[in-house]
Amino acid sequence: MILRMVQQNNGSDDDAKDLFQEAMIILYEKVQQGDFDLYSKLKTFLYAVCRRLWLKKLQGNTWVGLSDHIQETLPLEDTMEEHEKRDEQFRIMQRSMGNLGEPCKTLLADYYLHKRSMQDIAEKFGYTNAENAKNQKYKCLMRLKKLFFDQYNDTK
Repeated sequence: MILRMVQQNNGSDDDAKDLFQEAMIILYEKVQQGDFDLYSKLKTFLYAVCRRLWLKKLQGNTWVGLSDHIQETLPLEDTMEEHEKRDEQFRIMQRSMGNLGEPCKTLLADYYLHKRSMQDIAEKFGYTNAENAKNQKYKCLMRLKKLFFDQYNDTK
């Protein structure tokens, strides 16, 4: 998990290994002090330490814009369980998109991922106007929402 976080934020495998080693040293030093109380899972603690160390490293390397982005995507208050839950939600969404079928899959991807206008989408799919394309997008979105929540509720 630490490796993935570092790699997704312009780091290498070696950076992740160094980061993990630093976190282990911090853990060791805290335990040696004698007043260390662990109120979470060990992996949650280590992940949080690594994330904070990585943010500091990025800020020190004048990648401030990137570190601001990381802080938006990885809030420091989040626990490991929350990140795992979010990852599972992304996997469910990916499966839902796969089950959505055409033309909905392409229509939603064109609008949300490729930022195409409704007029462009109307022309591409042969709708009479942008309003009809917008209505179809809404119907597709509702189908995707249903697929997502059907799978999401099954995992609970």
